[in-house]
Amino acid sequence: MKNKRNPAYITCFFLTFLTACSSVNTVEKNSATILPPEELYGGLFYDVQNKEIFPDSKTFVDAQPLKEVREIRQEYENLQNKTPASVSAFVKRNFDIPVTGAIVYKTDSSSINTHIRKLWEVLKRPADDEISGTLIPLPNSYIVPGGRFREIYYWDSYFTMLGLQQDKEVGTIRNMVDNFAFLINTYGFVPNGNRTYYLGRSQPPFFAMMVKVLAEEEGEEVYVEYLEEMKREYEFWMAGASDLSASNPAHRRVVLIAEGDLLNRYWDDKPEPRPESYREDVKTAKEAVAKFPDLTKEEVYRNLRAGAESGWDFSSRWMDRDAAGNFNLYTIHTTKILPVDLNSLLYNLEKTIAQAYGINGNSSEAENFRKKAARRKALILKYFWNKEDGFFMDYNFRRHKNTEVLSLAGIYPLFFEIATAEQASKVAGKVEQEFLKPGGVVTTPYHTGQQWDAPNGWAPLQWITIKGLRNYNKNGLASKIKTGWLEINKAVYGRTYKMLEKYNVEDLTRKSGGGEYPTQDGFGWTNGVYQKLSSE
Repeated sequence: MKNKRNPAYITCFFLTFLTACSSVNTVEKNSATILPPEELYGGLFYDVQNKEIFPDSKTFVDAQPLKEVREIRQEYENLQNKTPASVSAFVKRNFDIPVTGAIVYKTDSSSINTHIRKLWEVLKRPADDEISGTLIPLPNSYIVPGGRFREIYYWDSYFTMLGLQQDKEVGTIRNMVDNFAFLINTYGFVPNGNRTYYLGRSQPPFFAMMVKVLAEEEGEEVYVEYLEEMKREYEFWMAGASDLSASNPAHRRVVLIAEGDLLNRYWDDKPEPRPESYREDVKTAKEAVAKFPDLTKEEVYRNLRAGAESGWDFSSRWMDRDAAGNFNLYTIHTTKILPVDLNSLLYNLEKTIAQAYGINGNSSEAENFRKKAARRKALILKYFWNKEDGFFMDYNFRRHKNTEVLSLAGIYPLFFEIATAEQASKVAGKVEQEFLKPGGVVTTPYHTGQQWDAPNGWAPLQWITIKGLRNYNKNGLASKIKTGWLEINKAVYGRTYKMLEKYNVEDLTRKSGGGEYPTQDGFGWTNGVYQKLSSE
């Protein structure tokens, strides 16, 4: 099969990256060095964040230096007056500061579907020619979510592709899949997004699902084309599995629960504050160690970052209740939890690799990965199914029991057809009882002030839930969720001509909220899911 990617360009780009990454102890011109912001800008980074020069911690780490970074650092070291006003003026002289808030788009009275088709071009970014600040260059154009999210995001992009597929933007889908393949080949995994400050973590592994979307348009040989990248991603998630033992049961993203029972968790390689949420993480860590003296700040940072890798940053899924029965972020313990959604996605990755090997004629490797998938399916049913609650729930491997948190992550075994028919019926009942609201489904039934909890509903989880229920012929409930979600999208668009990142699905007269930043508009995955569902 002819490979439709441009190997010469990608090889050249890859070699450029290797050259850039080789000088990690130097700070050169921004087009020749790729470093996270705390290493790139040194003391300037910490002063900007600690002095609260910008309301959003992400603003400065996305800024583009206007001259050589070495020169900027030297000038800042020589700056005598480092009051907040002086630092602010220095940054404005030396950086192109990204505009925060709404995307630049002239609204009109177009239908919502037409508006979304126009937005694809607004949200599209061209291939990057050079490293600029913290942005990791990509060889092809791509779609960003919108608002403060000025770069590509991993799991967002699958749901965006659903809409691109509906709008026949197959070339854009291929460009994005190729970009993710490029990141896998360059770094060994797909980072959270194409920023240097995301290089410690990934996001829910949807690459195989993206390949499926492209294969639906271009044929099954697409699976073979991206087989090596799918294998590399699988190796990233399974790294260290062969070294686990009863005395060493966990390493990075793999956990040995019992003899032969191995599953995965979210993780991040850096036990430090997230540069894009620096002040927030420092505050949370300070609260946590004050409450729990045996805890270290490094542990808190790791758990916050792992929560960010989950895409659910943040949710009661990763927390404990306090004495008053409330969930608090300072109790976050993501790395102790085996997530049902992650393991369902890895089951799908194993199945997809087996499928690609089968198409390629390698029957022995196809059988090998089919066995891996079958084994994981058995473990998902063993550890994540909570008989008492009649729902799939995350598993705390330190406490050897399911967490007490109901969340729409429990729908993933239906989405990937892992659940039995009986289990699916019980899950559907729980969704109708606990999650169904006038505007779709809430992420969890709990009001915590976190954005991945009630009252918020998110486009990706509407799609996962609707499709999962349909897989087991729960079409009536799926239809209720679909209708509620499309109606709230249309109602907000009718008032504002905007597509939002998330919605308040409980009270349709109120805005969504919670979390570390205001609700963003744009918005990639909302657009994608709306186009897909409304086309039916």
